[in-house]
Amino acid sequence: MKVQGKMFLGFAVFILAAGIVYGFWSKEPVGTTALLLSFCLCTMIGFYLSFTARRADTGAQDREDADVADDAGELGFFSPHSWQPLALGVGGSLAFLGIIFGWWLLFFSLPVILFGVYGWVFEYYKGENRTQ
Repeated sequence: MKVQGKMFLGFAVFILAAGIVYGFWSKEPVGTTALLLSFCLCTMIGFYLSFTARRADTGAQDREDADVADDAGELGFFSPHSWQPLALGVGGSLAFLGIIFGWWLLFFSLPVILFGVYGWVFEYYKGENRTQ
């Protein structure tokens, strides 16, 4: 994570320099504000990654003598058959279409989004109170 933290902090310095040059050159407040907010976001992420890297184990990307195979292995569990992201995508699409075509469409998208979130949260719930 040290490498990623340094990358974000370096990118933040570049965005700050670009924002200052852009602000003086264009005298346009919206783009300048967007660049300065991007600088703040990159700085925040860079400091978080640098701060977390001190407390986490050293990964293969942080060692100079590491090979690509050193970072191989299981990255986590990913559900192979979940339909819940589809429901969330349809609900989110309906919600954004509601912003375009009319706010009444949000009433139809909200149940779809809630169904998707509920299904995703309790997809692998197995316990005494399971209803099947």
